[in-house]
Amino acid sequence: MGLDTCESGKKYKIKNINASGKLFYKLLDMGFITGATMEVIREAPLYDPMELKIHNYLITLRKSEANLIEVETI
Repeated sequence: MGLDTCESGKKYKIKNINASGKLFYKLLDMGFITGATMEVIREAPLYDPMELKIHNYLITLRKSEANLIEVETI
């Protein structure tokens, strides 16, 4: 499942990142690596962007970016 479809308050594990180029390296720099666990904290009122907690950092991502990250429920 894509990260953009995940529910708030649940934890997930990253399976794969389907981005390329600069966006791929941006996601890696922010801590989105295969095997990392994260929690969806909340979504903005119109569901974009979403706030995530990964490696004890709070990060916001656009839904279009989150769609490129495949996750599984923990």
